[in-house]
Order: sequence, then structure tokens, then C-alpha cells
Amino acid sequence: MTMANRHNPLQPNFLARMTEASRARAAIAEAEYGMAELQQLAERSTAPPPLILSDAGFDLIAEVKRRSPTEGQLAGQGLSPTDQAQAYVSGGATALSVLTEPSEFHGSVEDLRSVATAVTPAPVMRKDFLVSPYQVLEARVSGAAGVLLVAAILDRTTMQDMLDCALGLGMFVLVEVFDRVHLDHCMPVLESLGSVFDGDHCRVLLGVNCRDLRSLKVNFENFAEIAPQLPTTMPWVAESGIAEAAQVRELAALGYRLALVGTSLMRSRDPAAAVRALCMAGQ
Repeated sequence: MTMANRHNPLQPNFLARMTEASRARAAIAEAEYGMAELQQLAERSTAPPPLILSDAGFDLIAEVKRRSPTEGQLAGQGLSPTDQAQAYVSGGATALSVLTEPSEFHGSVEDLRSVATAVTPAPVMRKDFLVSPYQVLEARVSGAAGVLLVAAILDRTTMQDMLDCALGLGMFVLVEVFDRVHLDHCMPVLESLGSVFDGDHCRVLLGVNCRDLRSLKVNFENFAEIAPQLPTTMPWVAESGIAEAAQVRELAALGYRLALVGTSLMRSRDPAAAVRALCMAGQ
């Protein structure tokens, strides 16, 4: 494989590349700071803010991300992740997502840490290609209240271990699928959890990404196609390709309880107003 191909974000094995890079980062981090020590830090941390869905019937997870592999740079060096995040919160976002993947999204754990500190008590989720419980602990120590788990890159045992780690620390988890194969793969693990709510605290969300992370192609119709197969026992999150109020209304009519939106909000001149408009569209 040539150097050019290895760095082409549109190659079919994008997800495999991201997974391999994540494993390498996790190994380096654990070699520098052991699992046992990190576990102790995570357990001593202040309890994370809970994810509480609004009574309005539709919620938005607003994302802070510097770059998109398909759209390129979304924010310049002058971006203040905390200002962006605070605008999201003022617009009514229920939770925030922060990209921490460094190579294609130009994210960092430092971004996560600064945003989580700035918007407390709003819950902040670490979004990355996480592959081990160590990275869940890393997220909690950095202030995250939740983590994203991509079903396509995790075997069931690892998925269960990561869920147990996150839930044991009081975090919420967004489990992401793209198609029926991924859904069937993760459902035995999700069904073993029992209720995804602890009182009014939401512990687990099921996300549907209309972007196939293997090829990065978007198929918005995927939301409607997979909806009849989704379990009614947990809230559904629509991910990727969402920019307009009309899309949110369509998703809400299909039964999606939340949407995760990043690129369009990062490009908006008034992110608070953009969040507000999307939230209202789903109600």
C-alpha cells in the first residue's frame, strides 16, 4: 500500500484504520500509566452528571469536532471548544459529544477535558473509536459522562466489558450500529443489561449512523429502513447527515428520540440558534 492510499480517508477500510490506530494509542497510554492506577483515579472522580432526557420528546446531542474526514477542516486554529460547547448548551442541547480522535478529526482528550469542565453539569460524551475499558477509564478521568461504542469494531466480550466499566462508573453509553448485522451483533449484550433507565437517568442509548464508517458513504434512508427492527426498550439516536429541521421532523416521526449533530453546527454562524431550531423541530 502506498503512502497516499494509506492516508486516503475515502478508502473502504477507513474503519479498520481508525480501529488499528486506536489500539495503538491505547497501548501507548497504558504503558505510560497503568490500568490499576487509572481505575483508582476514575473511581475517586466526582460522579459524572447524568443524562436526563427532556419531557419535550426530542433531544439533541451537539458535537464539538474540529475536522471531518469527508468535509475537511470545520474550524480553524482559533476555535475555542469551550465557547462552541457553551453555545450548544445555551441553545438547549441535552448533551455534548467531543471528538478525541487525533489523525482524521484533529481531536484530543484535552478538548474533552476543557469542554467537560466548561459546561458542567451538562453531560459530555467522548466520541472516538474506543476499543478497551482502559479508554473508558481515560474518558471518565478526563471528565466524560458518557462514551460512544461502535458495535462494528467490538466483539461481544469486549463490548460487555466496556459497558460494565462505563455503567459501573455512573456513565451513559451510546452503542452505535449501521445495519442489521451490527444490530444483531450487539443486541444480546444490550438485552442482558435490563432497563436502560435508572429512575430518570438514561444509562444506554442505541445509535443508528447513516454513514457507513467503512466507506464513509451516507445513506439517509438508512434511518427509515432500520427503524422497524430497532428495540422499543431504549431510546434511538440518529447520527450523521443531519442539518435541517425537516430532517429532524422526519426522524422524530420514525421514532428517533435524539439526534447527534456535528458538522452543520460547527459551520453555523450562530450555533446556539441552530441547536434551538433543531430541538424545536423534533417536538
